[in-house]
Parts: sequence; structure tokens; C-alpha cells
Amino acid sequence: METITIPSSEIIASLAISILAVIVLWDAYWLTKQKRDIPELGKISDEVFAWSSEGPNEVVRQWGNLFSMAAMMALPWGLVEISDTPIIYPIIWDILLALHLISLLIPKRYAITKTHLFADGQRYEWKRLKLSRSKTKKRIILLRKGWGIFAPLPVGGNYHDLVEAKSRITNILNPQEEE
Repeated sequence: METITIPSSEIIASLAISILAVIVLWDAYWLTKQKRDIPELGKISDEVFAWSSEGPNEVVRQWGNLFSMAAMMALPWGLVEISDTPIIYPIIWDILLALHLISLLIPKRYAITKTHLFADGQRYEWKRLKLSRSKTKKRIILLRKGWGIFAPLPVGGNYHDLVEAKSRITNILNPQEEE
């Protein structure tokens, strides 16, 4: 009978931290890209509208992710002693998650053009998006077609910017169904 060798807790911890570090760096890249993609805000033309969220808007937009981050920061501490993992690993883990949490709360820039939505440093073609039936006034929720459970794309901002944005989005996605 063959025995299965389980990798050491340090190898598993290093792998988990490496993956998390790549995610944090990837998100930081997209966060810095948004300023280049959307250099100015407001009604830039009849076809382009750009706006920015504020910290409280991002809390509303990211509330589910914030709770997930809190759970992910606490979870390793209960397993450190049992798994005989050196304490430096959960410390690094928490630092990386804290950086990621901060990046979630940094105000984001958005823009609407006739062909694309710019959100989170990325560009989405309108034909790949649909407006959710959600009636929240604190954010706009778009759904990315073909993304399954990862489809929701919440867009934040102050009330007046969201009213303008939703009107434009509705006009682009459903031209005859203006709200």
C-alpha cells in the first residue's frame, strides 16, 4: 500500500500567500489603470459621461467582499497551532488581505461611452452586459453575460451620478425602455 505524503504546512502557506500576492498585485494594476483610462470626470460629451465614487459608496458596493475579507483574515489564526504553521505566514496573509481590503475601499472611476462601460480599470462592451432588475438606489448592478455566479458588476457613486449613469445605461441597453 502506497502512503501519501502531505506537503508541509509551510509549503501550503507559501503557496496560498503567493496566490494572494498575485491577486493583490493584479488588482493594484487595474486600480492604477483607471486614472489613465478616465482622466477627467463629468459630462465629457453627449456620448461620454465619467464619474467617481467616494469611500462610503465603495463600502456599499463592496459590503459582501468586506465581510469575506474579515472571515479570511480570522480563519488562519484558528488553524496555526493545529497545523504547526509558523506565525509569520498568517501575519503576511493578513497584511496582504488588509492591502486588498484598502484597494476595495479606494474610490473608483467609471465612464460610459456608446460602446463600452469603464469600471474597475477594465473595459466592458455593452453587448456583454445587461442591467440587473435590482432596484437599489445606492449602486447600479450590471450582469456580465456568461460569468455565472461571478456575473454581478456593481457600479458605485453618489445619487446624482448614478441617476445620470443609469439613464444612459438604460438608453444604451434598452433604447425604447427609458426610465
